[in-house]
Amino acid sequence: MPQSPLELRHLQTLVALADTGSLAKAAERVFVTQSALSHQIKALESHYGAPLFERNTKPLRFTQAGARLLAAARDVLTLTREAERDVAQWVSGRGGQLRIAVECHTCFDWLMPAMDALREHWPDVELDLVGGFQTEPMTLLETGAADFAVMHDPPAARAGITVEHLFSYQTRAILSPRHPLARKPYLQPADFVDETLIAYPVDEAMLDVVRHFLAPAGVRPRRRNAELTVAILQLVASGRGIAALPEWTVAEYLRRGYVVDKPLGPDGLRCELYGAMPDSLAGKAYMRDFIEQIRAR
Repeated sequence: MPQSPLELRHLQTLVALADTGSLAKAAERVFVTQSALSHQIKALESHYGAPLFERNTKPLRFTQAGARLLAAARDVLTLTREAERDVAQWVSGRGGQLRIAVECHTCFDWLMPAMDALREHWPDVELDLVGGFQTEPMTLLETGAADFAVMHDPPAARAGITVEHLFSYQTRAILSPRHPLARKPYLQPADFVDETLIAYPVDEAMLDVVRHFLAPAGVRPRRRNAELTVAILQLVASGRGIAALPEWTVAEYLRRGYVVDKPLGPDGLRCELYGAMPDSLAGKAYMRDFIEQIRAR
């Protein structure tokens, strides 16, 4: 076989494709045009004589050959990041401050492990959470009250603020196993018309299921609020209504059969999380490490 054309940029492209599920979003992640990204993929497929992912699937799905390269890409990039972090710690100062604000109730499931990893890697970085659920995290960045903000959907551009895509995820309908709708392969907006939507006590504009699924269809179901995820799931399990939560939030309860999940729409509801930070911190080695820890959740 001729010499492999694989470079770090190709590995980064494969991981970006897996994380975002689309060529356009992957190109944005790795800062190339969609045409350039497609050219990279075609060059690899030509070299290996096999397609790397299935065409016309949404989200994008890797072939067996592509999945093997993707696994190798994640391993190599992990080793590369560790080496780069070690060098950065040696060359630059180890200290700094990272105060984190979040606008989502469920982010802590993956945020806390990322923070734990950062403490281990950068013990001299002062790490803290800005108390409570934040509805205006960008304002906290602009006023200097926070150094990193996690939010749904990309915020409007603001001077002095860098915004990066963190990862994509699925918001799923959560139902009691005994609910009549649990027999459907997926739910449609009309299924919510006579149901109660059980959600966190936030404005409807903050809920993915409302903003991206129900509101465009003109559906406004009854609401019932609960502060804690476990309280939401208890209400769902007892047949009080339907919830819509990120897939990572309910994995353990699904394994136990306490509740069931269904896609929202035939293709599912794919959502995005973004991180924002002052330009002055965006290039810091500990910030880059933190973002990579989040993406590798």
